[in-house]
Parts: sequence; structure tokens; C-alpha cells
Amino acid sequence: MQTILGANGQIAVELARELHRAYTTDLRLVSRNPRRVNGSDAVVRADLLNAGQTASAVEGSDIVFFAAGLPANTEIWEAQFPTMLRNALDASRTAGAKFVYFDNTYMYPQDDSVQTEQTQFAPTGRKGRVRAAMASMVLAEMARGDIPVLVARAPEFYGPGRTQSFTNALIIDPLKAGRKPRVPVRDDRLRTLIWTPDASRALALLGNTPDSYGQTWHLPVAGERPTYREFANMASEAFGQDAGYTVVPRWALNAAGLVSAQVRELRELLPRYEHDNRFDSTKFTSRFPEFAVTTYDEGLAIIRREADA
Repeated sequence: MQTILGANGQIAVELARELHRAYTTDLRLVSRNPRRVNGSDAVVRADLLNAGQTASAVEGSDIVFFAAGLPANTEIWEAQFPTMLRNALDASRTAGAKFVYFDNTYMYPQDDSVQTEQTQFAPTGRKGRVRAAMASMVLAEMARGDIPVLVARAPEFYGPGRTQSFTNALIIDPLKAGRKPRVPVRDDRLRTLIWTPDASRALALLGNTPDSYGQTWHLPVAGERPTYREFANMASEAFGQDAGYTVVPRWALNAAGLVSAQVRELRELLPRYEHDNRFDSTKFTSRFPEFAVTTYDEGLAIIRREADA
């Protein structure tokens, strides 16, 4: 039995598809309101804030994937995320299950340095400190050695379906509506984006590869690093629209945060858009050279076909 905690997000949905396709049909999807992805999936309602419900949801699992998400609200993150993760780790230890933690890069320095699995945490802002504390909790469990544990970390998303990211919201969604894309802060800095189905396929592969445990892994990204100018123009071309976009400066996003709670919650991430973002996944691609990474052109073409369907 392989179990996904936090089963409704885009990463979890793609993960359930990949696990069913390539590894096992014995899947359990857990969330407050779970929905089947595959016909044979078992669904379990559970609140990960409740230790007992989490333990019951994990019982009998061989591998547990933690892919839970929360709304972009700092107070909710601080109050709930660490408890959810602690309950998941405790339940997995009790069940004797392997634990796969899906992580992001909020705890990394928001500068030009190349990000590798050895990058030291230097969080900026409250959300970054929450993610640093959570990652440290998982690393402590890994060091304890009672159960096999791995960390799988991804940079910013772009992707099909209900993918939620700055890039989807500012570039891809406007193009779907026939409008010009918007670029946050600067258009001349290098970006590293991960195609969400690639992240999920790689997560499934790592979880089902015994020697990947006891390590942190950067999930695979395309070798090229376009600037946002280049990515916005590639996206416009994919949608058959004239090249062109609007750069939304940092001051404008800060000002918008005065009236928009959603924008306000993202302001601590804005410094990353003033720098090149160079997320390195060489470790993964060296260990799994057969893994096919989706190029930006391929990903954007898939999004366009989905939009036209």
C-alpha cells in the first residue's frame, strides 16, 4: 500500500496517476475531502491536524508521500503545517512505513547562488522560516534512522490543470484568456521552473527506489534556464499570440498588497525575482539518466492543447 497525504493538489493528482501506471494499483488517497484519481484508489477522509486520524490513515502503508498543501496564509502555515508534518512522521514511524517529503525552496537564500542539495537554509520571511523548520524536522527524522526517509525538493511550478504558481497566474492564465502575460519584478533574470507532471513522476520514482532514501534530492528540471522575457515570449508563441508582456515592478506588487490579501501573502517571495534563479538537479539526472525531462516548449505546447480541448 502506498499512501498520499494531501491528495487533492496538482502534484498529488499527477503522483497518483504515475504510481498507478508504473508501480502499484494499491493506493490510498488521504485528505479532508479526497477524490479518486484512478478507479481502484482507496480514499480516506482525515484531518492531518488530528494525530489519531492521521495514524489510522497511514496504518498498513509501505510508503507514505507527504504532499499536503495549505492556502497562502502565513498564520495558517505557522499554526498548522508543522503539526500536520509531525503527525505524518509519527504515524509513518508507528506503521514502519517509508516517508517521502515533497518540499519547496522557500528556505533557500533569495540570491544568485546556485541551489544544490547542500545549500544552507537562509529563510526570508515567516513562510520561509516555517518551511525551514519543517525540512529540519524531516532531516532529524532521517538522522534518527527508525524509518527510511527522503526529501524531494522542487523550484517554482508551471504546468497543466490546476497548477498554482506565480508563473501560471501571471503568464499562462492571461494567455488562456487572450490577454498579454505579466512578468513579476524583472524580465532579465534567469528562471528555473519545474513542469508539475515531471515533479510527480520523479517523486514516484524516488519513493520506489530503495537507495534514494536517506538523502535530499532536487527534482529534475529542463537544462535550459530562460529569462522571464524568453519564457513569456515562448508562451505567447505557443498560444499563437504576438510577443509582448507587462513587467509588474516590485513597488506595484507591494502596493497591491495593501488592498489584496493574496498579493500580501506573496510579498516575502518577491526578492527572488530580482535575482537569477539557478536550481541544480544534476544529482537526480545523473542517478536517473533515463528520466525524460519535459522542455519548456513541450510543456507550453501541452498547456495550449489542453486549453483548446
